[in-house]
Amino acid sequence: MGIFSRPSFYSDKKRELPTGLWQKCPACSELIHNLELQQNFRVCPRCDHHFVQPALERIEMLVDEGSFEEQDANMISVDTLKFMGQASYTERLKSYQKKTGLKDAVITGFCSMEGLRLGLAVMDFNFIAATMGSVVGEKLTRLIERSTAASLPVVIVSASGGARMYEGAISLMQMAKTCGALSRHSIQRLPYISVMTHPTTGGVSASFATVGDINLAEPRAMIGFAGPRVIKETTHQDLPHGFQTAEFLRDRGLVDQIVHRKQMRETLHKLLKYLTVAKPER
Repeated sequence: MGIFSRPSFYSDKKRELPTGLWQKCPACSELIHNLELQQNFRVCPRCDHHFVQPALERIEMLVDEGSFEEQDANMISVDTLKFMGQASYTERLKSYQKKTGLKDAVITGFCSMEGLRLGLAVMDFNFIAATMGSVVGEKLTRLIERSTAASLPVVIVSASGGARMYEGAISLMQMAKTCGALSRHSIQRLPYISVMTHPTTGGVSASFATVGDINLAEPRAMIGFAGPRVIKETTHQDLPHGFQTAEFLRDRGLVDQIVHRKQMRETLHKLLKYLTVAKPER
């Protein structure tokens, strides 16, 4: 036994890490510094899990520097139905606007991608789960219509929990409105590429997200109208392995190609360049 014994130490203070510096990967449990994650396009460096990516970061990743021209930036939702729950719709909107710095769940505008002009819309899941209400539907519709008038292709990057319940039937109307605009865009023989990210569900998956001339998806993204748990409880059936993943839907023809986030810009440019190449007059 030593001459000096180590004194016992006790503290009721818990060791805490500053919030917002680290994130734990839900797939492999790797602890990743937020700066490293952002620099890696919010893809886990260990297992390639694709985290939810904010709209502004995705736009920066996809477009030529300084080329993005935002449209309808100040359009905001209103509480038409006077929805009341645990918090009013107006209060919830203000809370998420402060939290995310966005006016609503989608950013739309015109940009260049390797010099090629296009209309681009990117949804942000951090804003009320990117649910589609009147503003999301209107901004998308205006972008598509302006792109049609300018003979430009359209790319929409989706991530959504579905229609926005706070707006009732008004939110459901956006499904038909956006698809109607895309139909007129298609009549002009202009390409539309849909990019589905995790998760793309509800009314968004049942409308504009799955009607692209080419439907792309990120790896292991959840895509479907209702969640697997709801479907299982409704049908009382065991669901196939990988049900409603991007890989499952690719094998069944709904998704054309699964593209890693780091290859998305290059893939989109190649597809758009091919689809918009000038055709010789007959």
